[in-house]
Amino acid sequence: MSNSYNKNLANSIKSVLSEIGENSEREGLLKTPERVAKSMEFLTDGYKQDPTKIIQSAMFAEEYSQMVLVKDIEIYSLCEHHMLPFFGKAHIAYIPNGHIVGLSKIPRIVDVFARRLQVQERLTDEIKDCLQDTLNPKGVAVVIEAQHLCMQMRGVQKQHSSTTTSAFSGTFLKDEKTRSEFMNLIK
Repeated sequence: MSNSYNKNLANSIKSVLSEIGENSEREGLLKTPERVAKSMEFLTDGYKQDPTKIIQSAMFAEEYSQMVLVKDIEIYSLCEHHMLPFFGKAHIAYIPNGHIVGLSKIPRIVDVFARRLQVQERLTDEIKDCLQDTLNPKGVAVVIEAQHLCMQMRGVQKQHSSTTTSAFSGTFLKDEKTRSEFMNLIK
């Protein structure tokens, strides 16, 4: 991270500290507004990136026509309702239709969408739609398993709960055998 940060954001954090009854001038909190501003800029830098361009930068003509699966992709995002973290893993597969994408681009587009204020359901669909619309494969499958601190730290306080979402297109949506193969592979 660079030394620059959004000074308006840092000033807002300083105000928040004051509103919760803290002294933002005490030693331990002097640099907190700056650190939080830098952190928020990093955690939301997905708004500044175009996932379509990321995929297009590494598309290759290839006749491979079997499933391509990248699983256990780490996800860290912020819940848009409470701005608390949710984290877990994504499993993403596609069946090429004349083009493949560089494997590292799949986790990169996950990060682009995850580094926005999110809900897990939309995150799942955005990843699927981006791959489907840009790569035009025969089908895409996305499963995300995540733990939400908004459920674990506050609210219902269910510390061991997790949420699974899925989204399918094309062959994965229409063909039970293909979807079952994907689900078996991610277990």
